[in-house]
This record gives sequence, C-alpha cells and structure tokens, in this order.
Amino acid sequence: MTASNPLHDESTTLPGPGAHLDSTAHIMNRISSQLASQLSLVSLDGRRRPQPPALVVVAHGSRDPRALSTVRALLGKVRELRPGLPVHLGHIELNEPLLPDTLASLAGREAILVPLLLSRGYHIKRDIPEMAAESEVHARVAGALGPHPLLVEALYSRLVEAGWRTPMDEATRRKSAVVLAAAGSRDPESKVDTSRTAQLLADRLGVPVVPAYATTAAPTVSDAIRALAARGRTRVAVSSYFTAPGRFATECAQAAPWIASAPLGTHPAMAKLVLQRYDQTLATPATTTPELASA
Repeated sequence: MTASNPLHDESTTLPGPGAHLDSTAHIMNRISSQLASQLSLVSLDGRRRPQPPALVVVAHGSRDPRALSTVRALLGKVRELRPGLPVHLGHIELNEPLLPDTLASLAGREAILVPLLLSRGYHIKRDIPEMAAESEVHARVAGALGPHPLLVEALYSRLVEAGWRTPMDEATRRKSAVVLAAAGSRDPESKVDTSRTAQLLADRLGVPVVPAYATTAAPTVSDAIRALAARGRTRVAVSSYFTAPGRFATECAQAAPWIASAPLGTHPAMAKLVLQRYDQTLATPATTTPELASA
C-alpha cells in the first residue's frame, strides 16, 4: 500500500445537477493541476523526462487514528507544493503501509527517505538506514527535521492559535514562559536537538522556553512547569513538539496550567521542510551520513 501518482489519488467526478459553481471550479482546478503534473514529465521534444527520485516520508506510526489522517493530509500538502514528484508513505511501526512494504513497491528505483522525526535518535541512526539497506531501492536517508527555523515558525503559529499574544507588557512577560513538550529519547543528541529548538523558540518569543519530555528523558512536562512556577513564571504555555496527535501529545497538553498548542501537523512550514530535506539530500553525495545531511 503506497501513495500513488497524484493523477490517480482520487477519482474525479463531475458535479450533478444543481451543484455549486465553486464545486465545479474546484474540480477544474484539480484537473488542471493534475494535467500540469503529467506535462511536467514531458520535454519540449516530446520525450519523457527522467522521473525524479521518489520521496518516501517515514512516519513513526501511532495507535491514535488521528495521527495517520494527519500524516496523509501533510503528504497531500507536499504533493501540492511539488506536482510531478512521486510521494509515498512508510511507517516504522503500528500503521500501514510499513516502510519495508513501501520500499518493496519501489524496488529498482531511486528514493529519498525523509523521516517525519524532529530530532536525532535510534530511528534516524539505525532503524531507517537498516530498512533502506535491506531493500532493493537505491535509497538515501535524510536527517531529522529539527532543529530548523521552519519548525520554530510552525511552533510559534500553533501557540498563537492557542491564545499566545505578542507583544506583551513587561509585567506579563516576566510571568510568562513556555514548556517545549517533546517525545523523549535515550540518545543524548536528541536532547541537544530539542534544546536547540527551545532556544530558537525562546529567541522568537522573548521568554524562557524549557524543553521537557513525555517519556524516557528528563525533565517531565510537569516537573518543568513546577520549576518555572518556583521562579515566578506562573503563566506557562505548553508547546506541542509532536508531528501529529497521539497519546504523548494529549498527556502533555493535559498538564498545561494555561494554554497548550496543537501538534505541528499539517502546518504549511512542515510541508516546506519535508521538501527542503528532500532537496538537501538529493544534492548531497550518497556517502554522507544522515546527521551531516541534516545540517
């Protein structure tokens, strides 16, 4: 089960009698976009251009059905930004299609794997490269999505949606802070990446941002909130540093004493960042490691 070419992703049906004009316009726009996608693969002399390496977005997988629908919607935004690029989905676990199955469907082709993961860790360093090496795909693996200014843009936007307001007066600023709630990892480089993102977000907001974790690493979100309160920071927001809804994101949001932002999800910056990681890896020699490709 893999994502297909955009031309065949959805059936196109004509509107029935009485359909709104905006429905007809939507269908015509979709048809035009799909035709442009196909024509982009044909050169001026009528020959078919070589197809670019497939983009395989690698998600972790979740038992929460909202995670799968969110990732699929994000892939739709990626396709909108890059018509003609073959975009596929593979999961590390829990959801189909699993990454080995997606790679099996691309046997003999070139592919660039972009993990939908926010920091370095075991999946980035071992799991995904090993799955790629065991496949019959000429694959290169991109690094983690973070840290990156586009993630900060998305985090900031989600906080504003949740009720964060800037600018704020000095008295309010002195009471305010943010806990950047992440999944957590035993890999020390994961904490380095998350801490870097927290610092970038702090620079954007002008208040302290403390990284905290749902599992494995310390401090927990609750511990971080208590530590901030002890310093007089009683107006604390929880910034959800998760790619999609799930148990960890829900638990972290429930710990918030004030507001909690939604996961990054389908924010436009996420689709841009996925394509940026694809482009960077495409331009990087194949011998370069994922960690170097993420710089």
